[in-house]
Amino acid sequence: MGQVLGCVQVMQATIAIQEQWGKFSDVLEPGCHCVPWCFGNNIAGYLSLRLQQLDVRCETKTKDNVFVTVVASIQYRALAEKASDAFYRLSNTKQQIQSYVFDVIRASVPKMNLDDAFEQKNEIAKAVEEELEKAMSMYGYEIVQTLIVDIEPDAHVKRAMNEINAAARMRLAANEKAEADKIIQIKRAEGEAESKYLAGLGIARQRQAIVDGLRDSVLAFSEGVPGTTAKDVMDMVLVTQYFDTMKEIGAQSKSSSVFIPHGPGAVRDVASQIRDGLLQGKSVGSGPSLI
Repeated sequence: MGQVLGCVQVMQATIAIQEQWGKFSDVLEPGCHCVPWCFGNNIAGYLSLRLQQLDVRCETKTKDNVFVTVVASIQYRALAEKASDAFYRLSNTKQQIQSYVFDVIRASVPKMNLDDAFEQKNEIAKAVEEELEKAMSMYGYEIVQTLIVDIEPDAHVKRAMNEINAAARMRLAANEKAEADKIIQIKRAEGEAESKYLAGLGIARQRQAIVDGLRDSVLAFSEGVPGTTAKDVMDMVLVTQYFDTMKEIGAQSKSSSVFIPHGPGAVRDVASQIRDGLLQGKSVGSGPSLI
């Protein structure tokens, strides 16, 4: 009924293009308008002022001969003040934008290596946006924002890149493990050296205590029993040690058979051998050294 009376309703965020006898006449804003058809007026079409998005996939080659697919997202909208240009000058807006995106991407990416292309996505997006703004403004469109949302290398290249990264990380892990093992071995060696040093100190102190005890025993026995000499006391100490050793060997239930010469003269022979060895060592230590 409204069309019969010449009334036209234009929705919000939309403008209508009015023609008279086939020629552009006016731009109708949102609301209700009277378009008398009897005078040759009609609505040629509608133009949305909403923000629109176009995703463009462009395949190209990098400087190091790797084929990649660049995905660009273009956000654009028509300008109300240039509605006639946006409506009449382009027959396919999306195809026109896509052609410009292809041109810029295929001119920019081949100058970069694959790694540089990933790092310089913002530079690629900026180049595309500048070119689109310069070209589309004359057609009544505004480029709001351009985004490079993804760069997809070939599947084989992506797999090879992952393998290279995995190998590098495994090499780093191996180096770290080797360094940790080295530190463990060094600390273990330091601990063993410290343990042996302390054990040596203990043995030295033990021997010093034995020597001190023997000296005190010899002095006490010589003072308590007149007429005895230090040699008599040492013979008696050696005899005591000899019988203590025999007692310990006999007390061991799992000890192997040990053949020791034992008899009335065995103790005297042992004492003589120990005493002769001490005297020989003393004479060698005090004598002149021959080179």
